[in-house]
Amino acid sequence: MKRITAALLVLALTPIIHAQPAASPAAAESLPQVQTASVKDVTVYPEREAPAVVRARNTSRLAAETAGQVLRWTAEAGTSVRRGQVLVQLDPRDADLALQQAQAALQSAQTRLKLAGEQLRRARELVAQGFISREALSQRETETALAQADAASARAQLASAQRQKDKTTLRAPFDAQVSERLVQVGETVAAGTPAYVLVETGHPELQATIGASDAQSLQERPAAEFLADGRIFPVKVLRVGSVVQSPARTRLAWFGFPEAAPAPGTSGTLRWRESQPHIAPALMVRRGGTLGIFVVTQAQTAQFVPLPGAQEGRAAPLPAAVGQDARVVIQGQSALKDGQQLKTTNPAAAAGR
Repeated sequence: MKRITAALLVLALTPIIHAQPAASPAAAESLPQVQTASVKDVTVYPEREAPAVVRARNTSRLAAETAGQVLRWTAEAGTSVRRGQVLVQLDPRDADLALQQAQAALQSAQTRLKLAGEQLRRARELVAQGFISREALSQRETETALAQADAASARAQLASAQRQKDKTTLRAPFDAQVSERLVQVGETVAAGTPAYVLVETGHPELQATIGASDAQSLQERPAAEFLADGRIFPVKVLRVGSVVQSPARTRLAWFGFPEAAPAPGTSGTLRWRESQPHIAPALMVRRGGTLGIFVVTQAQTAQFVPLPGAQEGRAAPLPAAVGQDARVVIQGQSALKDGQQLKTTNPAAAAGR
């Protein structure tokens, strides 16, 4: 009887322990289920486009440098010319006469200089022998110096006369195509009168009008391509202008053609890809007035990452703080809250099952 009473007493004093339900499975079932993917699998590199036109490096209005009558011209509009090719020949007779006069003046000056030199040499010998004074030697030295100056002046006049004669022949300054011919045989032209309009054919450049915000991406990824007349031409960035043109907020950029180039004046489209990874607009959600994405932390919680400057319907640059190993929520992100516990699935793994 005593044993039964003791047993009942122990039973009465023992606390009642309720069996707890399995918290983990039940809680996991109540967590929002989302799908995630690696950053490198969901980022894109948007393609950019801008209007562009091929420009010749030089478009020159070639003018006469001296007055004269046109004797002949050699290239018609639409033809190609080589550097140094004669394009216009003016009457050179006046220039020839001036050149002959300068040559004669130089010969005369050189003769006087030779005579003065001989007299100076003889005077030095006589001074050494004591036949003439030092003053007479100084006079001979002065005469020789003046003769040397006259000879130098005559040489300069001859070079000027030769230069004037050269100006009667108008030559192409570079390989070019003749855009216009502006002179006629028999007419008299003045110095500065345009004779030809030449468009350089070698090493053209591509000029594009880009958005002010696109300058950095072009400089980071200098390779691009130019689409014109159904063909694609690779181009490389040469320089990007720093002046922002209002109100469109555009800048000018210039590109070179490492291979074949279209003819100057060809218009088309410049195309290149962003160098920075972007997030597609379908993955973005708005929280607190800011567009961003949700990533999954190591603690399996949702973290909202704002995308500065993001716009609706446009891919936005991925912040550098988001590593390439991060997991981005690609399905179920619209109802998430920052810091919320998650149940995630990997779409690639699910597809494998």
